[in-house]
Amino acid sequence: MGDALRVLAAAAEGGPRHGLSLLHGWLPVTIQVVAAVLVLGAIGWRSRRWRLLWLPIAGAAGVGTAAWAHWYVDSQGLAGDPAPPELWAWIGVAGLAGAVLVLGWSSARWRRRAVSMLAVPLCVLSAGVALNLWVGYFPNVQTAWNELTAGPLPDETDMATVTAMRQHDTVPAHGAVVPVSTPADASHFKHRTEYVYLPPAWFASPTVKLPTVMMVGGEFNTPADWLRTGNAAANIDAFAASHGGDAPVFVFVDAGGSFNNDTECVDGPRGDVADHLTNDVVPYIVSTFDVSASRANWGIVGWSMGGTCAVDLTVMHANVFGSFVDVAGDMGPNAGTKSQTIKRLFGGDAAQWAAYDPSTVITRHGPYQGIAGWFAISSDPPPHGIKPAAQIGEEDAVGLGGQDA
Repeated sequence: MGDALRVLAAAAEGGPRHGLSLLHGWLPVTIQVVAAVLVLGAIGWRSRRWRLLWLPIAGAAGVGTAAWAHWYVDSQGLAGDPAPPELWAWIGVAGLAGAVLVLGWSSARWRRRAVSMLAVPLCVLSAGVALNLWVGYFPNVQTAWNELTAGPLPDETDMATVTAMRQHDTVPAHGAVVPVSTPADASHFKHRTEYVYLPPAWFASPTVKLPTVMMVGGEFNTPADWLRTGNAAANIDAFAASHGGDAPVFVFVDAGGSFNNDTECVDGPRGDVADHLTNDVVPYIVSTFDVSASRANWGIVGWSMGGTCAVDLTVMHANVFGSFVDVAGDMGPNAGTKSQTIKRLFGGDAAQWAAYDPSTVITRHGPYQGIAGWFAISSDPPPHGIKPAAQIGEEDAVGLGGQDA
């Protein structure tokens, strides 16, 4: 199963590269330039009262919006690494544009009102562009549009269809993706729709119990992102085609419950996610899709927060998982500083933090047998040059994972 894990790890590090880029080239710059021009046009020169009273108030509203956004992200521990200044700047400009629209409406002519109305969504979009440049969430316009319109996923079908195909020995040329509503009887975790990829071998060999790979996304994600923006189905299809249709079953799980719920896959105030993944998902996939229950045939691939989860779940549940791939994860569950993490993820219970800290878990457990792991990190060089491991500090971190140095 190691080759399949590497294929998906490569997909995690970058999705499809075709289409109009949202990470490079002229489009991101053009969006922000147009937004800036519209904001200047909306502000205008206007009256003395506008310049001395209302414009400073609008400016204060912009600063306040940026400050509130910065406070919220920091208070929730939503980012392990500092966001670029451009993101806060554009959030502030969006707040300024909104204030200009409201405060200047009565004194503006219809043309300036129209410009003001256009400036607000363009500034919000520019803030989104800055965010995307930071996290690399949407590589191009095509993936962004598919996500926003929630179109069908690649290879998507339904449970009844794949069941009938298997019963009638109908083997497809490529795999199938099935949305599933995994029961939450053990965890009571309110999760979104999860997805299962079934390779051609699943249809061809009903008596063979295939291995399974659990896919855990980053903090800001939906379970469909591996398939929609990460191009995972095409990568697995290519792997299966080169192996006579043989590939593991892949389950794309929900580790957040919502887009911005940073659970770090622990059981705590933000949801019993570890319980969901180990005691809800694994038994359900084994029973529903007749896959192998052996820990040697279960692996986890995770990106960013999911990478941390992959290591943590494997070392904590070595009887369930036998291998993992950690792509740009942290050293352990991370929601800020250690004290912030204990408060946010574990309700202030330091013993629970230790129970989920991989280093502590490994030390307490002792040597593992039959466990394989692979760490994938950014190819970007550390900003402060190569240092001995003992000298590496937080200022050396590169990328969202924070451990690339």
